[in-house]
Amino acid sequence: MTNTTDTGSRAFDVGVAFHNDFWDIGEVVFKTRALRAFENAATRYPIHRFLRCAVPRPMENIFDDLALGMGLAPQRMESGVLLLDGPEVFVQAVGKRKANYCSCAFNIWTDTKERATQLKERILQTLGERFLPEEMFVIDWQFQSRGTLTSCSFEERAHEALLDEAYPSLGRPVDTFIDDYLKASESVLILMGAPGTGKTRLVRSILGALSRRKRDSAEIMYTADKATLESDEIFVDFITGSHDAFVIEDADHMLKARASGNLDLHRFLAVADGVVRAQGRKIIFTTNLPNVRDLDEALLRPGRCYALVQLRSLVGREVDLLLERLTHGDTALYARAQSMLIGSGECKFPLAKVYRTLHEARRDQGEVADGESLPIVLEGPSASG
Repeated sequence: MTNTTDTGSRAFDVGVAFHNDFWDIGEVVFKTRALRAFENAATRYPIHRFLRCAVPRPMENIFDDLALGMGLAPQRMESGVLLLDGPEVFVQAVGKRKANYCSCAFNIWTDTKERATQLKERILQTLGERFLPEEMFVIDWQFQSRGTLTSCSFEERAHEALLDEAYPSLGRPVDTFIDDYLKASESVLILMGAPGTGKTRLVRSILGALSRRKRDSAEIMYTADKATLESDEIFVDFITGSHDAFVIEDADHMLKARASGNLDLHRFLAVADGVVRAQGRKIIFTTNLPNVRDLDEALLRPGRCYALVQLRSLVGREVDLLLERLTHGDTALYARAQSMLIGSGECKFPLAKVYRTLHEARRDQGEVADGESLPIVLEGPSASG
């Protein structure tokens, strides 16, 4: 650092180094320009806006239209990464391809609030048809990358309607269970069960209900990464952020009793009883642990845990009732699926196996082409997973 001897002015030579991953090139460009703005006032961007939406069109077509139709200089980094540049304007657009739509996110930097509003309107006009925010929820996926907490966010459709026959262990209609949980003061919900018993489907339905109650896309912090949960950073982000819920899948290591060496659970106990509970936010665990006794008793304390739900395989008449609902009166399809399940020699059937068997029965009847992987209809809209 140097300064002149002239008392009327001082010059500072400052060297700054950035380390950025190449996939975040938009942020690199913006930060570089922001630094240069101190020397060149013409490139300052005092206004920032963020826009997210889901568009039921192929990602390549969407970004072609954005590149060619915005009236700004485009730089296409890849199919779903686009930089748009113009006088007093810089836009970073990122798209993530989903099953039948594209999740789009836009960072907009400009010089006035009016111009920011105009840019948002122009982007939405170019995108065309969009899903309503309450039809979606935003997953903020947290994971460790080279020892650093990293996140990736994208939108998921909240369109799964679960059948009551698929979840007899809830002891009440699925919608009633979800509504009761979201209204409850307790923040924690634990879903136990072997793989394939419907834990993830139920979680997605809860997140969809959060969006509908909010009348906007619910923001969900998500992780299944043990290393991420071993630091305080993710918990600080959750407490200080705007997330509506925190979902921890395959949380076996997190839920075990502290007496067995679990050193991470105390962070969740503090989170659940503090700011999160006061703000009505939710924490959902899924686990494959087979025994309730494996769980730390402190987590199950009344006032902290709304419910511990043990999801299980379907047996006997439960399987028949679910098949009746799924086949919608198609007796031939019902008989075929039932015969395939009985022929397996098993007496207990995970939810995923029932759905998979019905899919195979439909394929045998010619409703699904060989090699085609269509989601099984639960009720109305299709559901994945």
